[in-house]
Amino acid sequence: MADAAIRAVVEAIHSSPTQAVVYLAGGASLALGWLMSVPGASNTLLETVVPYSRISMVQLLGRVPSQHCSRGIAEEMALLAYNRALKLSKPGYPVLGVGFTGTLATTHPKRGDHRFFLSTRTSDRLCTSSITLSKVINLRSREEEDKVSSCFLIQAIAKACKVPGALDSGLTESDVPDESEIEFTEEQELEQLINGQICFKVYPFSGEAYGSHEDRKIILPGSFNPLHEGHLKLLEVATSICGSGYPCFEISAVNADKPPLSIEQIKDRVKQFETVGETVIISNQPYFYKKAEIFPGSAFVIGADTASRLVNPKYYYGSHERMVEVLGSCKQAGCTFLVGGRNVDGAFKVLEDIDMPEEIRDMFISIPAEMFRMDISSTELRNRQRPLT
Repeated sequence: MADAAIRAVVEAIHSSPTQAVVYLAGGASLALGWLMSVPGASNTLLETVVPYSRISMVQLLGRVPSQHCSRGIAEEMALLAYNRALKLSKPGYPVLGVGFTGTLATTHPKRGDHRFFLSTRTSDRLCTSSITLSKVINLRSREEEDKVSSCFLIQAIAKACKVPGALDSGLTESDVPDESEIEFTEEQELEQLINGQICFKVYPFSGEAYGSHEDRKIILPGSFNPLHEGHLKLLEVATSICGSGYPCFEISAVNADKPPLSIEQIKDRVKQFETVGETVIISNQPYFYKKAEIFPGSAFVIGADTASRLVNPKYYYGSHERMVEVLGSCKQAGCTFLVGGRNVDGAFKVLEDIDMPEEIRDMFISIPAEMFRMDISSTELRNRQRPLT
């Protein structure tokens, strides 16, 4: 059980809106117990993973590292944890990725240093600490080194959650700390998104994020160039059909067959949602099977024209089996599609007009025309806005 000082800091962490994924190996094991033994842990912890074996670490990183205990590995683990937290968190909540890797005292004397590396990643900063522990004979046991690293980890999480409280980590003058912090601007974060370092960024303009207990997203994807009343109404109707969930719009900065959006284009489109007070997510995935990976369990709101393309084998190298396999992966991710009526080749069509494969038919839910029908499109609005020549 954590002592009073540790418990107070953990309670403050759990009272903050920040949601975290923690990846750690080689130490700080007490910290997990402290975080989970204090009531409110589910407010903070989305997932914890301990990749202790070599193979486990290789699978986490997706590669074979030259060494498992280093500053670079801790930062890589923190970034992976941050992206995982984005996928698992409630929309709009601040998220935190934590990476820890250490080589502490063990059953036999070590030739190298006893040290650990700790990295925390939030939307706007990366903080990394490297601590080399004194190896003075009999200074600390393995348990005592684990407590030092655990206190340091809890303190780092508290700092990232922007909560007060200080812990005595037990470091002495003989221990050698090295700390660094990199702050990111919005432009740098969007650049990281376009480059694939982070999977998406949420702009929670609706103001409902912290009051919502819904982790299921109801997502209306599109280019929104421009956003119009039809988009707003469609998402409103879809949310009423779902009964529960967090409604949001989504724009992919990366297009399947066009250059990626520029940072200025992204910011201009985001401003539209700030004006109407709606949440928008900027992602880097143009394909629905990839969207399903980063938005598991979500309901996607699409038009009948998009639904028709989704089940057309020509977009899967002409293979019906490949189409069912790809959309089946969306189903396995817990995703569904709400389909609104749209004009297709001059005729208004709804879900019932589309020949849906039996294997994935239950993924698609119809939005009745009597609940939503609006024939205006962003393309038409853009054409109207162009000056006559």
